[in-house]
Amino acid sequence: VSFFDPTNLSEQDFYGMGEEATVGFLRHAEIKHGRVAMAAFVGYCVQSNFHFPWAMTLAGDSFPSTDLAPEAQWDAIPIQAKYQIILLAGFLEFWEETIGLRGGKHYMLGGRPGDYPSFQ
Repeated sequence: VSFFDPTNLSEQDFYGMGEEATVGFLRHAEIKHGRVAMAAFVGYCVQSNFHFPWAMTLAGDSFPSTDLAPEAQWDAIPIQAKYQIILLAGFLEFWEETIGLRGGKHYMLGGRPGDYPSFQ
């Protein structure tokens, strides 16, 4: 099967694990980045037009107005909320790469790229 690879990345040997592991890494990275991009687009559109009616913080602060652009909304949320978002993303990445495997195969060792482990 031919495929588009102008930079010959599929012939590289990332982390000294061989071409097959490199191709698995690249496929998984492409799927993951595509999912993040789709979620970011949907989030961008939704937060531009809607916000939750309840308070965002225990102090009673409301969510940023939909009159603001999404970038300005991000700037308007407290730093603790930003840390929560970043820590959740980091936890999900950690779960996928380590704990979530539970005997399953890693995508660089013959597992299926794009499969996300169950939380059960």
